[in-house]
Amino acid sequence: MNLPDNPQSLLAATLAPEELRQQFLVAGLFRPGEIHLRGWETDRTVLGGAVPLAAPLVLPNFPALRAAFFFERREAGIINLGGAGSVRVDGVDHPLGNLDALYVGRGVREVVFASSSAAAPARFYLLSYPAHAAYPTRRVGFADVAGISLGARENANQRTLFKIFHPAAFPTCQLVMGFTRLETGSVWNTMPPHTHLRRSEVYLYFDVPPAQAVFHFMGGPRSTRHLVVRDLEAVLSPPWSVHCGAGTAAYGFVWGMGGENQEFADMDPAPLADLL
Repeated sequence: MNLPDNPQSLLAATLAPEELRQQFLVAGLFRPGEIHLRGWETDRTVLGGAVPLAAPLVLPNFPALRAAFFFERREAGIINLGGAGSVRVDGVDHPLGNLDALYVGRGVREVVFASSSAAAPARFYLLSYPAHAAYPTRRVGFADVAGISLGARENANQRTLFKIFHPAAFPTCQLVMGFTRLETGSVWNTMPPHTHLRRSEVYLYFDVPPAQAVFHFMGGPRSTRHLVVRDLEAVLSPPWSVHCGAGTAAYGFVWGMGGENQEFADMDPAPLADLL
């Protein structure tokens, strides 16, 4: 079966920089004392950020979900990118330190975010997709995740990939999620790049130093565009788009995927010699 070209792949090649940012860059998710959510029609994605201070924050429902409560037909992964905190799931508290994670399954009624200290608040990043089955809540500590070394120093892309939510660890419906951290002196991520037509992806960049930036490349392999991305900003990556980047300093990024399958290696390479 040959899938037709996505009309957005043709549109993206013609957009002005500000229009490209409006379509594919998500900023302002992490505001002190607030929860912000953003919906994306591709794979019915929802991403969001919660930064509780002295008072806890309750995850809201919103009309576009057409659901009685947020997790009525959804699952989500949550990663803490800030100070110590906890997530209460239907009355049970799950402590999350920096880079600890929590899977929340379909059917959960209430999720409440809290920080251990308002002076050093947690920053909870949430990525959610529709779910066809209910799987139990699971906490995954950063200390329990084995990193995979990738890249090489001579190519400026030495990095460590941490898989958190994936089929080999425990079952989820759609969600595959983790993060990657670059070594000092390396700047390139996901290089050489690829596409994967059976799922979309969201990149959330973190630990980008002040006054530094990441140049995220997207678009078709032969019609690439770029977005200038700052700390705690996210990029929406459609199935037809490459997704790679180079920073002005080392950084990290959370990657998360949803769609037709969960096979991590299901990708179509975009060799460097073919990029335009």
